Amino acid sequence: MGTSGRRFRTIRVGAAVAVLAGAALAGCSSKPASLFDGGKVEVGAKSDQPGTSYSPHDGEFNGFDITVAREVLGKVGVKSPSFEGVLSKNRARALHEGDVQLIAATYSITRERMAPKSQHGEGLDFVGPYASTQQGVLVRTDDAGDYKRLNDLDGHLVCVWEGTTSAKELERKAYGDIRTVTETDARDCVKRLREGTVDAVSTDQLLLYGFMGADPGLTVEPALSFGPFNDYGIAMSKGHRDDCKKLQQALMDYARSNDWDQDFHNNLSRVPKEIRDKARPTDADIDTYSCTDKPGNAKVDD
Repeated sequence: MGTSGRRFRTIRVGAAVAVLAGAALAGCSSKPASLFDGGKVEVGAKSDQPGTSYSPHDGEFNGFDITVAREVLGKVGVKSPSFEGVLSKNRARALHEGDVQLIAATYSITRERMAPKSQHGEGLDFVGPYASTQQGVLVRTDDAGDYKRLNDLDGHLVCVWEGTTSAKELERKAYGDIRTVTETDARDCVKRLREGTVDAVSTDQLLLYGFMGADPGLTVEPALSFGPFNDYGIAMSKGHRDDCKKLQQALMDYARSNDWDQDFHNNLSRVPKEIRDKARPTDADIDTYSCTDKPGNAKVDD
């Protein structure tokens, strides 16, 4: 193996020189490649949340998240984005592993998620919010009106799902008498509610009104709004600030227009007007939370 081993080492040295030369040339390039080059972008979305992000058939997605993503991407030249289902707990991983380039999946903007990995964050940039909502409670319609205050849920079993801000909210001591069970995702919790093995489902109100709109057997308890507002953003891995800024301007233009109102109503018609009005972002909201490592008033506990 004497000469072949020497030949192998020579090839390795040559390859190393080539890699270093390539790195030097890459360092001279002005900007990283745009996510939007070629006009094709894969977007991670939820597949089990009617009204916000839902896939009734393989490859087909609808809901407010989907509509917003299509509208803002269209403004930056991406006319036909493709969508792929993701679980809440896997959203950041899907971005970092390159499975998708963007996530539009009722993804709450938080300090931890947007902090760089070097600061023990998740290393994401967000464009948003495109909608904001507090947490609420979904029950069977036959039980509607039984829960007028949060402590009416004491001792009852409430379903939440993994990787959500809502699951963390109910872990706080203030809700210590509420029993929770954690499932993989929304579909599992709503199934258990229909079957009667849990008493309620808790997550963001906008999501719950989507379930209510799809099933007359389910009702959102209107008096139960609690917790901080969750601000939904379109997420991407850090390192694409130019793309982020383009999407930010596109979202601002969209949120100012009548299209936001119409699209919200078309997808979430059961949401009361007072909740819809609070859901709509301002330019200041979008400027505060978009394309930054540390907004001034980001959530710290979600």
